[in-house]
Amino acid sequence: MAVLLETTLGDIVIDLFTDERPKTCLNFLKLCKIKYYNYCLIHNVQRDFIVQTGDPTGTGRGGESVYSKLYGDQARFFDLEKMPRIKHKKKGTVSMVNNGNDQHGSQFLITTGENLDYLDGVHTVFGEVTEGMDVLNKINEAFVDKDFVPFQDIRINHTVILDDPFDDPPDLPVPDRSPEPTKEQLDSGRIGADEVVNDTDGKGAEELEEKLKEKEAKTQAILLEMVGDLPDADVKPPENVLFVCKLNPVTTDEDLEIIFSRFGCIKSCEIIRDWKTGDSLCYAFIEFEKLLQDKDRENTDPATCTA
Repeated sequence: MAVLLETTLGDIVIDLFTDERPKTCLNFLKLCKIKYYNYCLIHNVQRDFIVQTGDPTGTGRGGESVYSKLYGDQARFFDLEKMPRIKHKKKGTVSMVNNGNDQHGSQFLITTGENLDYLDGVHTVFGEVTEGMDVLNKINEAFVDKDFVPFQDIRINHTVILDDPFDDPPDLPVPDRSPEPTKEQLDSGRIGADEVVNDTDGKGAEELEEKLKEKEAKTQAILLEMVGDLPDADVKPPENVLFVCKLNPVTTDEDLEIIFSRFGCIKSCEIIRDWKTGDSLCYAFIEFEKLLQDKDRENTDPATCTA
């Protein structure tokens, strides 16, 4: 009674406690069979504690049990199986995640620490990792943001059922073949699982964060292009326009014009403000009559501006 998870970092084999947790294991096995977990993100990585996955939305707020596929939305979740009591003693323990109402859907976690007794009775243990601990260690060491979301996508690509003691329920929607991922599934807004990141000299975290910022900026530019605020996502600002940031909130347009007029004749000077309150957002655009020389741009470094 086992399942193979093919992840973007390698394979993990989970042995299931089908005798002790029949309902939970049936749910997990049949979700694997209908390819529910394909392309799910590992969306929560807390080092030496847990890794969490099983939510197709990748947010930690989604997911549903296989019983909802059979009986409708009223069966989206099912109750915890509490007996016999199985503890989170070992690294590699696999549990269904409690949804906050002592019920389970599709999300599950794998422990990366030992003796996590405060998880006992909250999340239902239904298996353990028997192969692929090296892969689990790689996931455990992933660089994450403040919300424990990996900077670079880690996904379950595929699930393979190695042994299933349960008959398929009637009307279980088993696909003929594994479905292809949609663009929406793969576009997490983060660094793709297949993107190469150079972690030489311990610079992995910084490079991942920089790549993520670049990707977010590109996404914002595309959105602005779609709504017509930019003619093209790759458009460059005019070379006679200076962007100034980190402004004092009380600085006015007139203050900036006085400060920067020594670098050339100014056509316009605008501090960007909140459209509701009118408060300064602490950055501005200054348009000069003529092209700014490089030395002038250096001398007008906005990071040093105390206006």
